[in-house]
Amino acid sequence: MNNNLDGSSPARGVSAISPKEDGGFPNPGLPPHAHRQADISKAAEKRAERIVASMFLLSVVGTVLFIAAYFLVTPTGINLFAEEKSPSALWWSNLTIGLGLAIAVFFIGAAAVHWAKTLMPDEEMVEERHDIRSSDETREIAAGIITDGLEESGIARRPVIVTAMVAALAALPVAVLAPLSTLGPLPGNKLHHTFWGHNPGQRLARDHDGTPIKLSDVAMNSIFHVMPEGLTRETEHHIEERAKAAAVIVRFDPKLAKNEESAAMGVEGVLAFSKICTHVGCPVALYEQQTHHMLCPCHQSTFDVTDGAKVIFGPAHRPLPQIPIEVDDEGYLVAPGDFIEPIGPSFWNIHKNKDV
Repeated sequence: MNNNLDGSSPARGVSAISPKEDGGFPNPGLPPHAHRQADISKAAEKRAERIVASMFLLSVVGTVLFIAAYFLVTPTGINLFAEEKSPSALWWSNLTIGLGLAIAVFFIGAAAVHWAKTLMPDEEMVEERHDIRSSDETREIAAGIITDGLEESGIARRPVIVTAMVAALAALPVAVLAPLSTLGPLPGNKLHHTFWGHNPGQRLARDHDGTPIKLSDVAMNSIFHVMPEGLTRETEHHIEERAKAAAVIVRFDPKLAKNEESAAMGVEGVLAFSKICTHVGCPVALYEQQTHHMLCPCHQSTFDVTDGAKVIFGPAHRPLPQIPIEVDDEGYLVAPGDFIEPIGPSFWNIHKNKDV
């Protein structure tokens, strides 16, 4: 065992800060307080004050940059540095918006840290631990400490810092509120309708090549991913319309149907359902032929197509919306109307009148 520095043997089972005669060593205490430049020099104090104020003002500049970039350096519209809708436009938009917000947030934090390190009191204090419930007198003292702290922080004596800080903190929320002005009008009843409803009587077409599907093409226990035949790349808002109109058709023995109302909306065991999960909108693309269950791969919501695509497992709360289908004179599957309910995740007024 190693000896103490003075050659004596260390005692066993004693605290490290026990008196030397008991085997420990004296409490070394706190080191001498080192005064900062701002504590001993008025010029250094003023310099530190100007630095803090400058940082707060730089935060304001960052907020202004963020707002300007949001409206003047957009990925799809106005862009001062690149061609509209180009990859460079997206790059410049991300760079300028991110840089503006980073400057706004960073310099508020940097100013607060520099303020605390250079201007606020930094003397070490030792306070004895008391009972958790303080006396009324102690509480009054605590309130006084808070008041003294506000005075010692120099808020009342440093109007330049206070003004700059208020400007920075007041400007920052504008960076959050400004994008709200571009959210556009309320969606109205757009969430209640899809391309199927805009053009009733469309044939069901294969998703991958757009060819229409005949009833005879659908084998027992099979699944097809379908789109409206009239939905093409030339359609206005083509991507958005595809996202809402995505559907699947399945075929099973009509004797297995558990929901008569759902079965009546199909033809000879062929039923059509939305492909969009009612949980968070993932594509429900997995079909189990033996159980006739459809599975969402994102969060494992499971739907029984023999029972109107009812949820039997997972976080989804609504069945997959069904679209009625018929057979036209040439034997092709057609949809006379839209889904019977809005597709996708639920929203605030999902059960309102669709025509309102």
